Amino acid sequence: MRLSAFIIDNLESILQSWEDFARTIPGEASSMGVEALRDHAEEVLRVVAADLRTKQSAAQQIDKSMGKAEKDDGETPAETHAILRHDAGFTIDEMVSEYRALRASVLRKWLQEIKHGTDFEVEDMTRFNEAIDQALAESVASYSRTVKATQNVFLGILGHDLRTPLGAIQLGSEVLLLDNDLGAKPTIIASRIFTSVNRASKIVNDLLDFTRSQGGGGIPLQRVETNLAMVCENMVEEVRAYNPERDIVCEIKEKVAGWFDPARIEQVFSNLISNAVQHGARSSPVTVSLHVEQELAVFNVHNQGQPIPEEAISDIFKPMSRHSQYAAGDYGSHSGLGLGLYIASEIVAAHQGRITVASDLADGTTFTVSLPLAMCDRRVQR
Repeated sequence: MRLSAFIIDNLESILQSWEDFARTIPGEASSMGVEALRDHAEEVLRVVAADLRTKQSAAQQIDKSMGKAEKDDGETPAETHAILRHDAGFTIDEMVSEYRALRASVLRKWLQEIKHGTDFEVEDMTRFNEAIDQALAESVASYSRTVKATQNVFLGILGHDLRTPLGAIQLGSEVLLLDNDLGAKPTIIASRIFTSVNRASKIVNDLLDFTRSQGGGGIPLQRVETNLAMVCENMVEEVRAYNPERDIVCEIKEKVAGWFDPARIEQVFSNLISNAVQHGARSSPVTVSLHVEQELAVFNVHNQGQPIPEEAISDIFKPMSRHSQYAAGDYGSHSGLGLGLYIASEIVAAHQGRITVASDLADGTTFTVSLPLAMCDRRVQR
C-alpha cells in the first residue's frame, strides 16, 4: 500500500493520535474541545497525501528540500493552523512539537503495516518527510507573522494611549514654569518634570514611528519646499541649549532648498547631532556641515572619541539590535529603546536618500546623510 493511500484510509486514527498528543500540552489545550484540537489537521494530512500522489521532478525535489517549493495563492491549512494555535495560546515550540508527533504517528502506524507484509516504496518515506517539513515551514512562518502583527498592534495602541497623559503632564509643567511667583525649588522640580516628559514623549513617538515602519508602508511624509540650512541651524541651536558645555560647530555656507518633510528631517538631524554630543569626546568639538553636491543635500556630523566597533557598523541602523547603545540618541544609552538610528534611516529612505557611517580612532566618527533635492517619488503626501 502506498503511503498516500494509507494516510487517507487511517485518517481517523492518525487524527486521534494528533488530538491525544495536543491534549498533553500544558495550558489551554487541556480545556479545548475535539474540533479545536484537530483544527485543520485533517486538511494538512490531505494536502500531504495529495503531495505524495503528485509526480515530482528531480529539480522540484531539490527545491522542496531547500524550502523553495511552489505554493498556491491563498492561505494553506498549515498557515491557518498556526494562526489558530497562536490565538489559542500555544507557543511556537508547542506547535512544532505537534508536527513531530504527527510525523511519528504516521510512520509508526505505517511501519506496523509493513511488518505485516504490506508492500511499500522507499521514496514514499522521503516524500512524506518533505511534505511534513513543508507544512511545518509554512506554519512557523505564519506563526511568526502573526506574532509580529500582534506586537505591532500592541505597540501602536500603547504609544497612542500614552500620548494623552504625557501631554497633560507636559502642559502642566509648562504652566508651572511660566508662573513667575513659583519658588526656586518648585521651579527646579517643574523643570525636571518638563525635561523628563519631553524625553518620554520622544520615546513614544519613536515607538509609533517604529510601528508604522513595520506595517510595510514606511515612514509617512508631508513634503513641502524646505530650506534645509534653516532646519539644520535650528537643530544645532536646540542641542546647544540642552548641552551648553559642549562645543558644536555649524558649517553652512549656502541655502539648501528642496522638497522635504521638515519635521521628519528635524528628527534625523537632532538624533545624529545628539548622538555625536553623547558619544563624542568632551574635549573635542562636534562639527555639523551641510552643502549641495551633485543635486544632493549632503549633511555630515563628526565627532572625535572612541570609535564604533567594527562589528557594530553593520547592525547600527537595525531596530533594537545588540549594538543599540550606539543608537540611543539624546535619550541616553540606558533610557532609550535603541530606535533612534533605525527611525532616522527609515526617514532618509522615505526621502529616497542614503545614510552611512564611518568610524575609526584616528579620524573619529562621521554620519553622512545624502538627500535628493528634487522630489523623486510623487506618490508621497503633500
